[in-house]
Amino acid sequence: MRFSSRLSVAAAMLLSLTSSINAVADNSPASSRYFEAEDIFALEYATDVQISPDGSKIVYVRASNDIMTDSTRNSLWLLDVRSGIQTPLFADQFNYSQPRWSPDGKQLAFISDSSGSRQLHLHWLAENRTAKLSDLRHSPANLTWSPNGKHLAFTMNMPAAPAAVQQSVKRVKKPNGAKWSESATVYDRVRYQADGQGFLKPQFRQIFLLPASGGTARQLTQGDFNYGSDLSFTPDSTALVFAANLDAEWEYQPRDANLYQLDLITEQLTALTSMPGEESEPVFSPDGKQLAFLWQSNALVPYSNSKLKVLNLANKRIDDIAADFDRSIASPNWLSNNSFVVQYDDQGLRKLASLTAKGKLTDLTASLGGVSQPQPYLSGSYTVSDNGVIAYTHGTSVRPSDVAVLQKGKNRVLTALNDDLLGHKKLAQVNEIKYKSSFDGEEIQGWYMTPPDFDPTKKYPLLLEIHGGPHLAYGPHWSAEMQRYAKEGYVVFYDNHRGSSSYGERFAMLLHNKYSSPEDFADHNSGVDAMLKLGFIDENNLFIGGGSAGGIASAYAIGLTNRFKAAAVVKPIINWLSKVMTGDSYTYQTFHQFPGVPWEHVEHYWQRSPLSLVGNVTTPTILITGEEDRRTPISESEQFYQALKLRRIDTALVRIPGSPHGISNRPSRMIEKVEYMLAWFEKYRTPAQ
Repeated sequence: MRFSSRLSVAAAMLLSLTSSINAVADNSPASSRYFEAEDIFALEYATDVQISPDGSKIVYVRASNDIMTDSTRNSLWLLDVRSGIQTPLFADQFNYSQPRWSPDGKQLAFISDSSGSRQLHLHWLAENRTAKLSDLRHSPANLTWSPNGKHLAFTMNMPAAPAAVQQSVKRVKKPNGAKWSESATVYDRVRYQADGQGFLKPQFRQIFLLPASGGTARQLTQGDFNYGSDLSFTPDSTALVFAANLDAEWEYQPRDANLYQLDLITEQLTALTSMPGEESEPVFSPDGKQLAFLWQSNALVPYSNSKLKVLNLANKRIDDIAADFDRSIASPNWLSNNSFVVQYDDQGLRKLASLTAKGKLTDLTASLGGVSQPQPYLSGSYTVSDNGVIAYTHGTSVRPSDVAVLQKGKNRVLTALNDDLLGHKKLAQVNEIKYKSSFDGEEIQGWYMTPPDFDPTKKYPLLLEIHGGPHLAYGPHWSAEMQRYAKEGYVVFYDNHRGSSSYGERFAMLLHNKYSSPEDFADHNSGVDAMLKLGFIDENNLFIGGGSAGGIASAYAIGLTNRFKAAAVVKPIINWLSKVMTGDSYTYQTFHQFPGVPWEHVEHYWQRSPLSLVGNVTTPTILITGEEDRRTPISESEQFYQALKLRRIDTALVRIPGSPHGISNRPSRMIEKVEYMLAWFEKYRTPAQ
């Protein structure tokens, strides 16, 4: 039995939340004309599109969900740009990633676990032959070709020395055959944990060089530093340029890095930049005389735009490109010696644009997207060939990402990865809405999704879904989770409230030292009022939910209002005083999102905490958090759960075993999260009048 808008409250109350979810999984017909929970397992999407140097072919990673292993499997597919014909290169039970064309376009390097561990491989296209090039002890990443095609550079985490106290502690010899407890684990680094990785092993990211013909990889960097993930060879293939922070205090400098050049023969390291802030993504001009890179300020603020700069290698002068452009520039690539292709986010859209050295920006397409599967976050990437042909991930509000090409000013979508699944289904439709915030009249952009078979003369329950970040953005993009909510009869409303990215620095900084606050709540609440004015929302059936920063905002909102029938607070921060001292991002948050450390600003931290408002809460609340979450530790959810229980407010705590912050990172977890929320809302949803 599936919950639907026709399911009565009495019937819903007779079912436990768990049995409801099991019923959803067991009895939904595969041939449904609507987007069902199990359809999530059948979704596919394109990512990491790589166009060949001559612009004639594209290789891309095709991600598909495996219902038997509850995982996403990555295969490599080859596309002919002219004909659009695609063929599988590697599509089996193994995973393939980071395909990279050789400079002559005759070979393809990639990383695969087909040998039992992630190793570097090389495929000869004409000969259709493949060789494993490496036998590495650890997992490689950031694969990069030298321009002469003779070498591959990559990064790999290498073990560091144990903690000092570990080396000096007195050891007692264990008798033969004795069974003792495991030895203690010691941490003495500033960053000792990371979400998705748990407690960190003592290791650092180092750079390696491997002959393209195979052999032994040579470690180029040493020491207790993380060397850059953005590798770029000099045009003559004699050196590597990358970003790194080699300051003794680097662990306390989360927004600082300089560009360095490493000579491959002498291994001499030379600093190319020394600006305050973070330099990254170095790219050489076609003539090799200039180096473009991105720069971001290290000011103690939560948001600043990334700027494009160019270093003249002869005179060391650094010029700003489009210095007054009020958006973050990303992924720069040279089109010629005086022009670029860049990526930027604008009003909920990810765009590609050409940019001249004098700062003239011309949009090329606004359809990058579809890579973010659960929620409609801005996503997508591109690559450009030597002759200016661009391949990119193309997304819409009703399709995950496909492969598209931009050539001679014309866009063509080359794949239709989900038409077999979604082509015959009725999906939710996305509509834009703009309104003024009741706090200060600030214009807010939002979107709402109407259920399949939508009838504007009827009344529908409304779900306000708040994005995370908070300096991220939603847009009119594909969202598997929101399609599910809409299919079950909800109008789903989401907005880019103050603090969201893609609207410039001023708008993003409106949330500075106000995360969360009555101000961003006013943005959401005004959106709900604007939706009610459309005439098809049932004012007696308003619901609220969100994850991460959206979970914080949801918990804060129900401390300010009782207008919502029920709330879903997903992976939230409830008490900032405890969070910054237990989460993995404390070195950044205490100084960039707050005035300083919590023991010196107790009142400010408490004012931003939903726990400070818990005495006002009357809204039934379900909490959903991964047990291995280190970004918003589950202890935060437990504090809210216990506080609401003490206040006799109906609440449930859903713990996702083994899950980090990204609780939708496995198909079954995405399904479970959505269906628990639907079951909770249905419990409190009243029939429309």
